[in-house]
Amino acid sequence: MNYSAVSSPSPHDGSRPVLDWGRSDIENRCGFRPGRFTNVNVVFAGIVALLLSIGFYAAISPFDGTWFADMFTKRGPTQYATVLLSWWAVVILIVKWGKLRFQRKALEIHIMPQDPGFILSAATVDPVLTRIYQTADNPRAILLYNRIINALSNLRNLGQVTEVDSLIRSHADQDEAALNTSYSLVQGFVWAIPVLGFIGTVLGLSEAIGQFSGVLDAASDVERITQALKGVTAGLATAFETTLVALVAALLIQLAVVFLRKQEDEFLDEAMDYCHRFVVGRLRILP
Repeated sequence: MNYSAVSSPSPHDGSRPVLDWGRSDIENRCGFRPGRFTNVNVVFAGIVALLLSIGFYAAISPFDGTWFADMFTKRGPTQYATVLLSWWAVVILIVKWGKLRFQRKALEIHIMPQDPGFILSAATVDPVLTRIYQTADNPRAILLYNRIINALSNLRNLGQVTEVDSLIRSHADQDEAALNTSYSLVQGFVWAIPVLGFIGTVLGLSEAIGQFSGVLDAASDVERITQALKGVTAGLATAFETTLVALVAALLIQLAVVFLRKQEDEFLDEAMDYCHRFVVGRLRILP
């Protein structure tokens, strides 16, 4: 990756930091406790998903009687749960994507002095830490800077250059584990949504079978047979359309998860490369 140097603002010039986490994090702006790094506050995502679900049904209500509107409003209770969980997963992925975009900005900024002869040691840590705190309003909320601050603080306090690389690798393993955990809820939704579709199928088939018994009872009355057959077809529509909606939603969400997870894996690799280039590569043991 091409790391371009971006100057950080002076703490006395009145300008805002290059990485303004306070304004960039949507959860923080809305008054919710933000998730760590690219994690998402599930309560915030759930509230947004509920509002989007209400908005979705309000948007299709004028089209009541059409195939699309009926597929969501007249196919049993499972459709409402499917819509809510689908929006919930989508909101989590969108917020994660926005957080990831912000985290990647740290890779474009050099926090080390540009002097080729600069050597990182216990005696030269403070200027680097000062530059980090000038660059970001909350460096601990930025994965890359949090990793570097922990490593450099250890170097300044203990003076053990050899421990910096192992500490950075340890944080990298923790960040990767946190990444895997952050997708657990979405993966649970991907599992639950098709199950809701199958439950809708069972309910629809039960309704169709119940209506079919009415057809048999009305075998001598053509008008009653016609009315009973309408109930049979409605039950079959519920059975098939609930599964259709659930499978399509789960497929789209899973594809989005794969794409976003690939982006996050690449980010973690680039963050590790950044640490090796500009932190570990500048370390020297001085007398």
